[in-house]
Order: sequence, then structure tokens, then C-alpha cells
Amino acid sequence: MVDAAMVAQDVPDRDQELSKLAESAEAAIEHARSLGASNSEVSASIQFGLNVGVRLGEVETLEHSRDRGLEISVYFGDCKGHASSGDLRPESVRSCVEKAADIARFTQADKCNGLAPAERMATHFPDLDLWHPQPLDAGATMGRALECEAAGLDNPAITNSDGASASVGFGLNVYANSEGFVGRRDGTRYGQSCVLVAGEAETMQRDYWYDSRRAYDDLEAASATGHEAARRTALRLGAKKIATCEVPILFAPEVASGLIGHLIGAISGGALYRKASFLMDSAGQRLFPDWMRISERPFLPRGPGSTSFDAEGVATHDRDIVSGGVLNGYVLGSYSARRLGLETTANAGGVHNLAVESGEHTAPELMRQMAAGLLVTEVMGQGVSIVTGDYSRGASGFWIENGEIQHPVDEVTIAGNLKDMFMGIEAVGTDVNDRSNIQTGSILINKMTLAGS
Repeated sequence: MVDAAMVAQDVPDRDQELSKLAESAEAAIEHARSLGASNSEVSASIQFGLNVGVRLGEVETLEHSRDRGLEISVYFGDCKGHASSGDLRPESVRSCVEKAADIARFTQADKCNGLAPAERMATHFPDLDLWHPQPLDAGATMGRALECEAAGLDNPAITNSDGASASVGFGLNVYANSEGFVGRRDGTRYGQSCVLVAGEAETMQRDYWYDSRRAYDDLEAASATGHEAARRTALRLGAKKIATCEVPILFAPEVASGLIGHLIGAISGGALYRKASFLMDSAGQRLFPDWMRISERPFLPRGPGSTSFDAEGVATHDRDIVSGGVLNGYVLGSYSARRLGLETTANAGGVHNLAVESGEHTAPELMRQMAAGLLVTEVMGQGVSIVTGDYSRGASGFWIENGEIQHPVDEVTIAGNLKDMFMGIEAVGTDVNDRSNIQTGSILINKMTLAGS
């Protein structure tokens, strides 16, 4: 057993650490300028973490991390060089800059290279309530993981455990560029999860549950996560196969967020300028039912994706990506925007708190609305093509008939095309999963092909 006291660590001094990161970033920019770079941009970060894994009442892993890193892009006209370092000592930073400059001298000029427009840089940095540090206490974190698993194992249907974990993470980041922009970000993250097994031999089933929050006090009780993991695992016992059919599909929130993630992948700049998306030239077109709304809300307090600026320093803003069922625009950083002849949407690095507007119905009400079909709680495989929109994935869940769960289902495949699936959305439930950067309730699709026995 690892002595918990040996790995305990106090909360890092946020302001001091951010100041050090800013000094490293500004030194890198100044060195790039001295080498003749026309522009440069730097991201410097430090991560503190503690993760504990347990299984069957014993601590299996205890990982304590403190990682620093710096990435720099230098521009000599339209030529770009990029390098990174895990060492922030001044001599290492200078060496990193010099490597990036050497790379730039051998790269092909690209007129779309360069910093984001200076006039788009963030000037307002509101407190988004993302920093809730607690000492990195290995003993308390071990106790939380053990409590989580013990609660799950208390269910008589559970026959084994694949383990439970608890984690603490602090992140600090500075982005700076040669236009004078310096932006600072911070954030904490706490999490716990439990994976359990029910049944024996060929009847064995496995499921999990988790929670993740910005503030420790917002986490559900460790025992609640364990109990839910056990409940979900036990419900999968007695799974049956079903015949191939075409039926409504209800995606549970944790799976529905992936469905919206496919939309974001298809309207992201990289896929669009490479002409590798089934949604090319779709801005302004109706892709969903006319009541559908998908919004980006980067300023949510304690939000999992909250930020006042993107990875290029561009000021974020609230916007409706989809409203009235119509795709209003794409998801772009400055490079992809230039390739497409458009403007950045402040999405370098991804989207920020995407919210699918829910309807008025709970998940049980949506089951009654679908009458007969499949509630999907897990999908497997990589059978999604952003190029064509074709969707085919292994799935498990529960067969619904007369509006009620009849029995668990596994070893089936659900298939369709994302364009048809988006337009075929009949409702979004009120059971929103707010732990994810893509927040949605259950999504009911009018019909998909279900390949069974």
C-alpha cells in the first residue's frame, strides 16, 4: 500500500503559476521575433492530477502527476513551423523556438497560415467559476473510490467488479501571440466511476456509471455512483436477441451526445475544406425538424466547456448553430475559415458547451410515445462515415413494447444515414446529461434499421 501522506500535495498557487507560464510564453515570442519570425503564438500549460483505481476493495493504482508543456507556432511570412516541449526552463524554451523556426524554413508557404484576426481577440474575461481547488489528498481520493465500488458490490446481482476510480485534476493555461494578446485560463475537475459485472459465464453482463464536475461539492455521493452502476448492470441480465426490423430508436442521453458529436464533426472546418463531409455547403439548409435548436453557450458558470476565448485567443460568444431546424453556420478556427473564404467562429480547439434544447417529455413519456422500439444505452464500433453520413454501429439496450421496457437486448446493429436520422428526430427528452461538453436529453428517432437474429 502506498503511503497516502507521501503523495499529498497542497493546492497550487494559481496566480503564481499563471505568471510563470505567461513569462515563458512571452519569452518564447520574443525569441521568435529575434530569429526573424513575422508572427508567433504560444500555448503554455501545467496540469496537476491525482487518480486512484481500486478493485475488489484493494487499491490497484495511484497516479500523481504534474505535467508542464509549451507549444509554439512561428510564421515566416506564409511558412509555418511548430514545435513543443515538456520542459519550461529558459534554455529549453529557446531550443523549442529554434526548432520551430528551423521547421518553418522547410515548409511550403500557405497563404491561409497566420494568427487569428487581431480585432477578434478577447478583451473581456469574466469569472466563469471554474476554479475550485482542494488539496490533492490521496487518502481521501482512495476512500472515495473504495466507497463507490463497495456500494456497487452491495447489490446481490453483482458478481464481480472491473474496478472503480476517483480523480482530481487542476489545469492552468496561457495563450499568447505576437500581436500582444495574453489570455489566462484555469479549471478544476473531479470525477468518479464504477464498472461492475453481473451474472456468470455466457450470461455475464457489464455496465458502469460515472460523475464529473468542476467543483468537488457538486459531485454526487460516491455511493450513489456505485449504486447506479450496479442497478444498470443488473438490468442487463437476461438479454435477448430480436429479429431484424425497422423501428423507432430512443438514444439515452449518454449516447445521444455522440450523435450530436457526429454533426459537429461534419460541420467542422477540417472536414469541410478537405471536402470530406456529407454536410458540405449545408449552411442555411434545414437539417432537422423545425423545432430543433442547438446552441453554443461558452459562458456557463462551472460548465465543462466554458471559456472566454478559444485556442487562438478569439473571443467566444453565444450562438445558435441550429435554430428552426436550420444549420446557421459551421465550426471554424482561423485557418479553416480562410481555406473556406469565411471567418472564424471562435472554435479553434472545438465547441464550448453545446446544448440541445429539450422538449417537454421525460424519458418514460418518450417510451410511451414510441410504443415499440429500442432504447439504446450503449453503442460500439466505428461504423460512422462523416464523408457519406452512413451510420452502422453495434448496440445494446432495452426492447420497448406498449411503451414499457420488456427485456434487455444485446448483439444487434442499428443502421441509417445521419441526414435521415437528423430529420427523423421526433423529440428530445428532459433528462439532460449536464456532465458533458455536449449536453442533451434522450433523442427519439422515428425509424432506423435494426439488424438482429
